[in-house]
Amino acid sequence: MAACSSSSSSSSPGTEEEITLKVKWTGKEYTVRVCADDTVGELKRRICEVTNVLPIRQKLLYPKLASKLNDDSLLLSQLSIDFNKSSLKFTMIGTTEEDLIVDPVDSPEILDDFELAQEEAIDTKDMQVNKQKLTRRINHFKVEIQNPCRQGKKLLVLDIDYTLFDHRSTAENPLQLMRPYLHEFLTAVYAEYDIMIWSATSMKWITLKMSQLGVLDNPNYKITACLDHLAMITVQTASRGVFDCKPLGLIWAQFPEFYSASNTIMFDDLRRNFVMNPQNGLTIKPFRKAHANRDSDQELVKLTQYLLAIAELDDLSHLDHNKWESFSEDTGKRRRHN
Repeated sequence: MAACSSSSSSSSPGTEEEITLKVKWTGKEYTVRVCADDTVGELKRRICEVTNVLPIRQKLLYPKLASKLNDDSLLLSQLSIDFNKSSLKFTMIGTTEEDLIVDPVDSPEILDDFELAQEEAIDTKDMQVNKQKLTRRINHFKVEIQNPCRQGKKLLVLDIDYTLFDHRSTAENPLQLMRPYLHEFLTAVYAEYDIMIWSATSMKWITLKMSQLGVLDNPNYKITACLDHLAMITVQTASRGVFDCKPLGLIWAQFPEFYSASNTIMFDDLRRNFVMNPQNGLTIKPFRKAHANRDSDQELVKLTQYLLAIAELDDLSHLDHNKWESFSEDTGKRRRHN
């Protein structure tokens, strides 16, 4: 069996090795493999991989554990389960998204975004349990390339919701919810960056949204790849407990000849998503209330200038992206002066 983290309670059977579970759904049994230091949410991701039922649509049943299985942040090692039982079987109730015509990701909006102190952020990134979660995800998730990686280009990784698109406002046409200057932004930065889209939604809805906005077939730029919630990992932190994030190490491990910490930058409106690669994240101003703000939102215009300015640098990992606005202003002044 593959080795897993041993940082959880040593009294929990299966903590150091993969646990094989059976999940019954619609009369069929599916096999999933997790570790005791994984969370209930991680178990649901594994179930999603074999059933296509999104985690948000799953209800797990096991004798006397119904309430605990509703807590996605709970570690499997904290469940009162004998993982060594050969007959260990969960029942899952849920439906796939095949027949839905609305965005299925209707989970509560995250309002308590946070930024870990620098010391804790480093500790979290370097925790053995989190490193091993990343290793397992690298082994289990394959990034599907849509357009070839380009030698010598840097990498820009973009979130969708509230970064490129206001996903909670209503509109007759999705284009009304698109962030202003999106296509101009992508066209300009494509000259220096390969572009990947990474959203916490499902691949079906990433494809739908990006197609509706004209991003996937635009003649002026190309999207290298799209990643969905299955590429994310659940990390453990000392002060903030357990939460999901987007580890860029997954991309770097699969395309080491093209991308690394030195040439990658990621935009997201949630700082927590950068916890495994804090030096590579830029927290973008959320684009909400599109109807009221689309005439005044200039975020992508200013970020275009920033990305093109830092594209001249050999190593991006030493930059403080939190100060990107002042960097852009200084660069603009120098260019005007020259």
